[in-house]
Amino acid sequence: MKTKKIVAVVLTSITTVMVFISGLMKAIHLPWSVDGLVKFNLPNSATTLGLMEIGFAILFIFPKTMRLGFILLSCYFAGAMATELSHDGSIFNPIVPLAFIWVTAFVRDKSLFIGSPKSTELSKEI
Repeated sequence: MKTKKIVAVVLTSITTVMVFISGLMKAIHLPWSVDGLVKFNLPNSATTLGLMEIGFAILFIFPKTMRLGFILLSCYFAGAMATELSHDGSIFNPIVPLAFIWVTAFVRDKSLFIGSPKSTELSKEI
């Protein structure tokens, strides 16, 4: 049990730092971060996108808001993948943090992916 907790903390730290730094680079308009948005015709959205990433990462840290953070981060990076694909970009950039997010969420709360006993009982009643 202790090993699982250590793995969850390490994965959460790595994932959160990765997403937070990515958002921070966009929010403060670092050139190599905003250059990618220029080719998608989104340079004016850098601050908003960066603040969204930071906010979603903060939600993902805390146990009470982890599920909401997980959903928002998944949607955010799914949109990033769609944007990359529609502009013949590399899917690698958004898929790496998304993979970390999903693995971390699975380690922290398996019921996000595998129904909990309570949810299966509810579905039988309905």
